This record gives sequence, structure tokens and C-alpha cells, in this order.
Amino acid sequence: MKPVAWMVGVSLGSWLAAAALLDASARTAAFLGMLGPLAVAIASWLLAERTYRSNPEGLTGLMMASFAGKIVFFGAYVTVMIKGLSQPVVPFVVSLTVSFITLHLIEALALRRLFAS
Repeated sequence: MKPVAWMVGVSLGSWLAAAALLDASARTAAFLGMLGPLAVAIASWLLAERTYRSNPEGLTGLMMASFAGKIVFFGAYVTVMIKGLSQPVVPFVVSLTVSFITLHLIEALALRRLFAS
């Protein structure tokens, strides 16, 4: 199965499980907490895969730039969601953290597989 399909599937399954346990406002916050990391992980993976296939030496530079971009994005994302959209903090931060770690683990495993091919 392709890494993007894994990322979407794991995110969807996690959100459905969380949605069954949460009230409406927490459910929305959990969804938004998962959405940012999912979008970033998909974009990061697609760029990394394309770069590795066309220019393997350029992957390190891309990943360093991607890391810097993620810092800026997530700082702004968390601020907008919590301050701007007034999302409940705990479900948002828990879902964002768990999603971030899980999706980056999937990406790391996919990179390992890509390097072995």
C-alpha cells in the first residue's frame, strides 16, 4: 500500500474512533488537530519521493527546508486554531500531537523502504 494511502487511512480510522467518544466541539477540534499534520505529511512525502527519484543528493536539503517550513506552519496553525477559531485546547493538541508523531513514523518507514529499493 502506498504511504499516502496509509496516512489517510490511519488518520480517518483514528478520527472515526475519536469521534465515537467525543462530543461535537471536541470532535471538531480533534478533526482539525489531525488535518494539519495529515496535509503536511502528505505534502512532505510527495516532495521527498519525487526529489529522491530525480535527485537523491537533493533530498537532505529538501528535508532541512521542509523541517523549517513545518516549524513555521505548525506555529501559525496552532495559533489560528486555538486563538482564531477558539478550538478546545486539549482535544486539539492531543490529536495534533498523536497525528504528527504517527504520520511522521509512517513517513520514516516509507523513506526506509524507498532507500532500500
